[in-house]
Amino acid sequence: MVMVKAFGYGNGGLEIANLLQHHQVDYLGVAFADEGISLKNGGIRLPIMVLNPESTSFSSIIQYQLEPEIYSLKGLHNFLKIAEHKKLNQFPIHLKIDTGMHRLGFERKDIDELIQTLKGNNTVQVKSILSHMATSDDPSHYDFALSQIKLFDELSSKIMINLQINPIRHILNTSGISNFPEAQFNMVRLGIGIYGVSNDAEEQKQLENVGTLKSIISQIRTIPPGDSVGYGRRFVAEKETIVATIPIGYADGISRAWGNGVGYVEIKNQKAFILGSVCMDMLMVDITTISCNEGDDVIIFGESPTVSEMAKTLKTIPYEILTSISQRVKRVFYR
Repeated sequence: MVMVKAFGYGNGGLEIANLLQHHQVDYLGVAFADEGISLKNGGIRLPIMVLNPESTSFSSIIQYQLEPEIYSLKGLHNFLKIAEHKKLNQFPIHLKIDTGMHRLGFERKDIDELIQTLKGNNTVQVKSILSHMATSDDPSHYDFALSQIKLFDELSSKIMINLQINPIRHILNTSGISNFPEAQFNMVRLGIGIYGVSNDAEEQKQLENVGTLKSIISQIRTIPPGDSVGYGRRFVAEKETIVATIPIGYADGISRAWGNGVGYVEIKNQKAFILGSVCMDMLMVDITTISCNEGDDVIIFGESPTVSEMAKTLKTIPYEILTSISQRVKRVFYR
């Protein structure tokens, strides 16, 4: 299964789903029904699992032949009620078990009632049983990760034996695939790894950069010592400084924390540090030592700086940076 939720982690949902369909992946994963409906309307025929469906979306999920993750007894009863009303037969569902993440899922105490509810019910078919690991990327929590895998195996086996079914089982995310190969069961869920990002520095060397965020230089000006740049005069020139204005800002997903000399863009393979605050639609950089012109390309992130480098500086994770790039930023796909 490949995760294409959150607009393909900010890279473009439908286009990536089309490519994955061409390569015949088995499943796609989205967070909400609306994401899955968009893919279906775009011509995606692969099975799509909806990981976080609200009960209000169950009718749409059925209409568009999406496959819901069921994570609570209340949700199960709600779905079965609709399924019976629509006279469904063997409609695919996915059961989520909470093995320690404590976000969504059936707990150990729910399993007996879950089994009793599903026993003999032909309106739905348990297509897969899954769980999610909280610490698959952190070696210091290795024992906890193993305990999650063990509990998943135990509870999923109990469901399978009692219902006499043999569904797909899956617990591993990107870092889990790398760090716990013995726990692959029947399927794994590849997420941020397919977008060229790893939590492991050594593994990162093996991955290619997938997406580059580019802009251009709108205007260049020279300011004398004592002049300031941007809102609040947060940058004041100590010497004559050449400033380039770039039409991208926090409304496009560039964190304001990346401004004020913390972050940089790359122009002509050289670092140009951000001067003053990042504005809503623009940012300004120091190009005093860079020979460039208005209209020249600017790299916001890609090979340099990488999203991992940005995340480390901003004390966040690459996921947040990628998924923050707003949809007003044009995506251009190369095949």
